[in-house]
This record gives sequence, C-alpha cells and structure tokens, in this order.
Amino acid sequence: MPELYVTDFNKSFNFYTEILGFTLEYERKNPSFAFLSYNGTQLMIQELVLGEKEEMKLEHPFGRGMNFEINTSHLSTLIQSLKEHGYPLTRDITGSWRNIGKNKEHGSKEILVNDPDGYLLRFSEDLGERSLGG
Repeated sequence: MPELYVTDFNKSFNFYTEILGFTLEYERKNPSFAFLSYNGTQLMIQELVLGEKEEMKLEHPFGRGMNFEINTSHLSTLIQSLKEHGYPLTRDITGSWRNIGKNKEHGSKEILVNDPDGYLLRFSEDLGERSLGG
C-alpha cells in the first residue's frame, strides 16, 4: 500500500476525498496523515515535515516514473468532477484490449491525472473480456 508524501495536506486531502471520492478510514495529526480507500484501493498521505522535502531532494512532480492504477466503475463521474474543480487530465480517456490467454482479451478504459504533488494516478474502468476469432 503506497504512502505518499504531500506538501499541502489539506489540498491533497480535499483532492482525494472531495474530488475523487476516496473515503477517510482514519487520520492522525503531527504530522498530518490520512489512510484513504476507494473501490478496493488503499493509500496513505502524509504531510512532509519542514526540511524533509529538501533532505530527501523531492522535486515536483513527485513519484516520477510510476503510476498508481485505481479501479473504478464511474470513470465519467470522475472526469466530470476533475473538470469542475479545474484539474486537467494528463491523458484523456483511452481504451485498450490486452491478451490474457489463448483467444481471449481483457479490456479497460482509463484516464491519467496528476494529484497536487504530481503523483500520476491511472483510473481504469473494466470493459470485460472478449473472445478472439480462431
């Protein structure tokens, strides 16, 4: 389960809970910390303590080179909420089918969005399976 350092806890907490619809499972203070969940996905956010960003040499965007896949059944609702709150999509909705065995594919449609600290989130909606001819 990832724990993401954030530079502005309130802004990140609002992004995950109010805009994306994550549920707060529990929180702690000093430093600010929240355990969040969304449709089976769990993650934690913790505010950086003064000096940690510089000590760890963290630069925006955080988490370069990785993305976090989060399953959803409401991709269009997420897109609408992000647009209403002024968060642009990093990559608009795309669909893909991947081979999962002999004569079978699994499909999904997905978007990419960066959180306030630049962590890349990939929301994926299941399109099911289909058989290939042959």
